[in-house]
Amino acid sequence: MYEGDVLAGNWRRPGKGKIPKVPAELDLVVEDADSGFCGAVVACDKEAVTLEDRFGKRRLFPLAPAAFLLEGRPVTLVRPAAAPAAPRRSASGSIAVEGLRARVARESRIYVEGVHDAALVEKIWGHDLRVEGVVVEYLEGVDHLPAIVAEFGPEPRRRLGVLVDHLVPGSKESRIAAEITSPDVLVVGHPFVDIWEAVKPSVLRIPAWPAVPRGVPWKEGVIAALGWRMEPAEAWRRILGAVSTYADLEPELLGRVEELIDFVTEAS
Repeated sequence: MYEGDVLAGNWRRPGKGKIPKVPAELDLVVEDADSGFCGAVVACDKEAVTLEDRFGKRRLFPLAPAAFLLEGRPVTLVRPAAAPAAPRRSASGSIAVEGLRARVARESRIYVEGVHDAALVEKIWGHDLRVEGVVVEYLEGVDHLPAIVAEFGPEPRRRLGVLVDHLVPGSKESRIAAEITSPDVLVVGHPFVDIWEAVKPSVLRIPAWPAVPRGVPWKEGVIAALGWRMEPAEAWRRILGAVSTYADLEPELLGRVEELIDFVTEAS
């Protein structure tokens, strides 16, 4: 009544085209059809899969056709498809624009106090600023800020954002900032004596930024306290070189720069 022996052949190897292909996703539990070893997938490459049994023992098996059992049925394990690449992030944490061509510069500007401030802003927010077409310039101090603002001539589509060091109540910087009343100018600041302090000490592998006595130039005092035998310019290169993303900076600076970018880009 039957055509041949029903027990003949390899029941674990049905005919060609009848074996489903299953991605070897992590934690998928399968059994090696030949050895009976049963375990969860812990790794897979284009040629082999690694299984780990409930005792923690691991074995490597080739990705041969119909080589495994899944819930008692023969399957062919295949390497899982690669997950879609996550969007590339800029140093500021924003989604990077691939193939970016810098936008024509807006009339609006961001001013910072010094060349070190400008270098740090460029390193972290440079990509974002080019996307938005915002130019950053430095002032070499804020003593003449009211005159500089008047010369700039702010207006609704020509806004000015200013980042000030050590903008705390009672400071010289706070008194100067209070003189700026134009609605098209935003003056914000961080509490640090110098932009160097906006870099987290852990990034430089120091416990904290040292306190510098009054009357001692701040940068030179920091260098001496840290035992760095170098000039301020070399020290700054060391500091800037240790910074790679926004996570290396203190939140008090991050929020203020983002605020300025938002302010000047709202103008158009």
